[in-house]
Amino acid sequence: MDNSPEQQQPQGQPPAPMKKNEPAPAPGTDLAGELRAADADRERVADLLRDAYAEGRLTVDEHAERIEAAYNARTFGELEPLTRDLPSHPGPIRHNLTKPPLDAPAPAPQQQQPLPPARAESPTMLAVFGGAARKGRWRVSSHLKAVAVFGGVEIDLTDAVFESPEVVIEVFAVFGGVEIRVPENVTLQGSGAGIFGGFDVREQTSPDPYAPVVRIKGAAVFGGCEARPKRGKKLKEWVRRQLEG
Repeated sequence: MDNSPEQQQPQGQPPAPMKKNEPAPAPGTDLAGELRAADADRERVADLLRDAYAEGRLTVDEHAERIEAAYNARTFGELEPLTRDLPSHPGPIRHNLTKPPLDAPAPAPQQQQPLPPARAESPTMLAVFGGAARKGRWRVSSHLKAVAVFGGVEIDLTDAVFESPEVVIEVFAVFGGVEIRVPENVTLQGSGAGIFGGFDVREQTSPDPYAPVVRIKGAAVFGGCEARPKRGKKLKEWVRRQLEG
């Protein structure tokens, strides 16, 4: 038996320090932050940032900067700091990566709750030196106008009830921004102009020929307009009059 000092450590002595090329992991962290994030993860963070902006917790510039960082993030570690200082921060992301074992019993089916009535909204949204947001279950008519002057407008159509097979959103952004989200199963088209600004519409064509069409038009002057589908959100109600059920 080899009792040399290299193989046996005297009792009462602290363990040998780690080598310089083996840094100690930070307390409470693991490798989850290095894993790749999916579109759904980026959208989840973007939703939290939109809520914070609507509540006045973020300025227009902070909201725009963090939204851009969220959609450009590649890993969970890049997403988590974007909401760390917000009350709605979801906490460590590693719980989202755990999956039940294959032999785990399936969860009991839950009874679907009746949807609340869709609310009626004005066809015009205006944000001047401030913000305006519209989301949730609301009625979307055939025409909507969004005006942002030194402010921001957010339009979320993912849970809305479409009353028309075609929705035209007219955008005017002057030193401001307009952000539009649509369900992933509608057709999205755009024909706007960016003047010392940006007018970005991520067009798509729905495989369903009867799906609603959302058309974005207008101009952004020293400002921006962004419209894109929200992955994982599908429109279930359109061109229906039974809005109360």
